[in-house]
Amino acid sequence: MNNDTPAPGPAKKQREVISTDSVFGSPCWVSLTSRDLRTTEDFYSAVLGWRWRSVRLGDHFRIALAGGVPVAGIAAVASMWQMAVAWTPYFAVQNADEAVARARERGGTPAVGPLSFPPGRAALLADRDGAIFGIWEGQLVSNWEIWRQAAPTFIRLHTRNAFDSAIFYGEVLGWASDHSCCEVEYEGGEVVLRSRGDAVARIDSGAVEAAPDPTVRPHWQIHFAVNDVGECARAAEKHGGSVLQEKDTEVILRDPDGAQFTLTARPQLP
Repeated sequence: MNNDTPAPGPAKKQREVISTDSVFGSPCWVSLTSRDLRTTEDFYSAVLGWRWRSVRLGDHFRIALAGGVPVAGIAAVASMWQMAVAWTPYFAVQNADEAVARARERGGTPAVGPLSFPPGRAALLADRDGAIFGIWEGQLVSNWEIWRQAAPTFIRLHTRNAFDSAIFYGEVLGWASDHSCCEVEYEGGEVVLRSRGDAVARIDSGAVEAAPDPTVRPHWQIHFAVNDVGECARAAEKHGGSVLQEKDTEVILRDPDGAQFTLTARPQLP
């Protein structure tokens, strides 16, 4: 089965280097921390049709490709580094050290870094309510504009108070800056982050910090677009995953290691 997002014709020729300086504040990457690399590769290949590319960081790391376009990073280091198994969104910043300092000043908690990963610097943080997110300073992957348009469809923060979280992230990531590439809007009780007109992140209220169920606690949820939600759900179950919630156009899945993510039906062209 193949739910690859086809890249537009010029994608293979497009090699312009884009840095976080020009898109700061915007979601710029997603990464999965897992335990077993082979199990992770097999599962996401079956469910999303992804292919894999090695990276210079070592044998525990891979780049996932959809239609030849990099869409996500995989780091099979959860057991080795005592980290949680989870999908994490990364946001572009102009200066990782300054962003971490701003987060700390506003009640956030630095977890890892900033660390140098040429060609850039990265850090993992928790916001005031405990939701984990990453920041990245430096060059973005080749064909990043294709990634922005194609995968993931968007990310969503389930949090205690959407307005309060929007203020935190806005101040840390520079959403309020005159030079930010993002606009913040309020729609139907949600905070919506748009980049060049596209909704790239949503923040909604209602999460409970002390809930025993981690799916109810504040967290970022990654949404990937697919052609057939039901087919992907059945493939997930067949390859060791589980279905947490299923609707006609959306399904929440858990992979074999326990990482949760959402698949959303790709709009059908007329």
